[in-house]
Parts: sequence; structure tokens; C-alpha cells
Amino acid sequence: MSNDVVVVHTDGGCRPNPGPGGWGAVLRHREHVREMYGGEPGTTSNNRMELMAPIMALEALTRRVVVHLHTDSTYVRNGITKWVLGWERNGWLTAAKQPVKNVDLWQRLQAACAQHEVEWFWVKGHSGVADNELADELATRGMQEAIAAASLGV
Repeated sequence: MSNDVVVVHTDGGCRPNPGPGGWGAVLRHREHVREMYGGEPGTTSNNRMELMAPIMALEALTRRVVVHLHTDSTYVRNGITKWVLGWERNGWLTAAKQPVKNVDLWQRLQAACAQHEVEWFWVKGHSGVADNELADELATRGMQEAIAAASLGV
């Protein structure tokens, strides 16, 4: 069973927040490693980029697998493991009856998770976990490309 586990590390961010942003993901399955990154040259947020990373990683998988997904975002981990079902049940309103922020991405993440058996793990950012550090570097690359695209008006 452990051979069928895909281990994913994700990260995202933007500078300034809100502003242009980037996301990164590292996917490992047996000896195979895939690095992914992207960015948003418009105005986005750290939370949106933190959500895009696992969405893009999960959507890239071509068959149903067990995924161990590591994020340094408590927002993403708590949102998908604790809050999302209540939000959905309440018509995508928070407990304070306010619209859920980033509902489009939460729904997309929910759909991506439904295609796999996902177990979520929180990892402290910048704590020396190699694949988390690599995901951070990839997110920075995505953000730098987004900033460059924004400056060119792309």
C-alpha cells in the first residue's frame, strides 16, 4: 500500500498581500518526483495561493491514489478537514452568517479531494523539511514570474 502513496508538499504566497502571488507543489511517488508551480499576476492573496497549490497538485494526478498532503497553512488544513462541510451545509456561509472567502477554491479543492484518498498533514514552514522548502522555492518562482508578468502588463 505504501508504494501507492503520493506524498505532496505545497506552499503559496504573495508579495505584497494582497498582490501578485505564486504557488508551488512537490509530488513524490516511489522514485518519481514532479515539481509544479504557477502564479497570478493580478491581485490575489496568500490564502488563495495556499489553496491553489494543493488544488493543482491533486488535479495533476491521473488516477485515484492515496495522497499524504503536507501544507504549512493551518487555513488550508483546518478549512478542508474541519470547516468545509459546515460551510457547505450552511449554504457557504460562516458561523457568523458571512459569505465564505475563496468559496470558488474551496469547492474546487473539495472536488479534487473527492477523486483521491487524501490525508492532510500540517508542517511548520521554514523548519528544514526538504520538500516543504522546495515547495516554498517553487511558490517564490511562481510569484516572481507573476510579478514580472504584472510589470509587463500581461
